[in-house]
Parts: sequence; structure tokens; C-alpha cells
Amino acid sequence: MSVLVVRNNVKTAGQGSRSMVFAHGFGCDQNMWRFVAPAFEEDFRTILFDHVGAGGSDLSAFSAAKYGSLEGYADDVVELGRALDVENGIFVGHSVSAMIGILAAKKAPELFEGLVLVGPSPRYIDDDNYKGGFRSDQIEELLDFLDSNHMGWSAAMAPAIMGNPERPELGEELTNSFCRTDPEIAKHFARTTFMSDNRADLAGLKARSLVLQCKEDVIAPIDVGEYVHRNLPNSQLVILDATGHCPNLSAPDAVIKAIREFV
Repeated sequence: MSVLVVRNNVKTAGQGSRSMVFAHGFGCDQNMWRFVAPAFEEDFRTILFDHVGAGGSDLSAFSAAKYGSLEGYADDVVELGRALDVENGIFVGHSVSAMIGILAAKKAPELFEGLVLVGPSPRYIDDDNYKGGFRSDQIEELLDFLDSNHMGWSAAMAPAIMGNPERPELGEELTNSFCRTDPEIAKHFARTTFMSDNRADLAGLKARSLVLQCKEDVIAPIDVGEYVHRNLPNSQLVILDATGHCPNLSAPDAVIKAIREFV
């Protein structure tokens, strides 16, 4: 157990008998939940962690082979959940961690009875009648930019992803978070994230789910949130009165309200 705590920099708090697990998105760490997680400590045991390669995780545990697909990250969530005796809990996943949570819940249905998916996207690239928000050449250009200039990519992309230009401190925080990430791991995780296609994994999910979608999001547009909602068997969709891809930072009160109504 102690190995997992160190590997994923696990932090627990709260009083409840049920668990709520918070998972961060690409280029971030558990600190992105600091405005949301404390609101649930009276009713839940909150579990925060960093994906391997992010934040305070053990970087030596990173394996390009294991984390070449989202399955590797989902396996970690299952391992952590079982080690921490999570049962019928709530998983709250932001961005790519929404899909990681779905994969984990399908691998181990006993862990989570509910999933909160914040800005989920099962595929970022447009495909036939599917609108993911990006053409394949745009994603390749984005990844090539990251490969050649990690710091420049971070400075350019983070404010666009965050949105809310009238609050530049939010974009600066995300930029700094991106820049703190090991460049080689960031490049690998970015390719794993943006080249993934988890559309087929939406079917057959037993847990109920809440899709939280911002009204404007350059990474996961409303079309994508609606697609996820339509294709998850027992889901509800809430359009937040918020912009950008990180409402856990830019609109935490709206996120807290939606989660409370769901749980």
C-alpha cells in the first residue's frame, strides 16, 4: 500500500464512509481540485492522487509501454481503489481522466457506483459523422509543436485551454503546471491522450454518470459532451454556465453544485 501512496502521491481526507476519488487531466496534478474536493469532506472520504509522471508522483515508475494507452492509467486507478478499500464510491475525472475513469469502472464495477465526467472526450479527432473538435492534421501539428518546444507550447496552449482571458491568473497557473511536467513524459502523455479513441468503451458502463460540459470549451466542445451523454447508458448532461476546459478552477461553485445534486 505504501508503495502505491508514494507512486501516485495519494492524499486522503474527510469523514464519510463512502469514497470520492478525484483524478486530474493532462499537464495537471491533484492541486487542480483544491477548490472542489474540500466541499465533500464532510460526507465522503476524499482521495486525491497524481497520475504517474505528474505532480508529486514517482517519476521513476513511468513506463512508456504501460502508459502508451489509457488502459495503463485505468489499471492504476483500479489498483489504488482496491488498496484503499473503495466500494460503491464516486469517481470525479477531469478531461482525459473522464475516459480513464470509465475504463477503470468497467474493469472493476464494484469500485464506483457513480462517475462525474468533467469535460470528457472519447476522441479528439473528427471522424466521419463524429465531431471531436480537431482535424487529424491539427492534432499532429499540436503534437509536433509540443515535441519541438515544450515551454513554448505550454505558454501558447494553456491560456487557450483555460479560457477566461479576463482572469489571466488562471491561464498562468495552467501554464506553470504544464511547464513543471517532465517534457518527455508530457510529450508521451499528450500523444496517448490526443490520439486515443474510446468511443466504443462508452457502451456497457454499469455505473451512472454525470457529464459536466462547459458552454464554451476549445478542447471538448458541446457536440462532444452531447455525444458522451447519448452513448453512456445511464447518464445525465449538465451544461455549466462556464467557459474553458477547467471549470474545477474557473467555476468551482458550479461544479460543486452539480456534483452535490448528482450524489
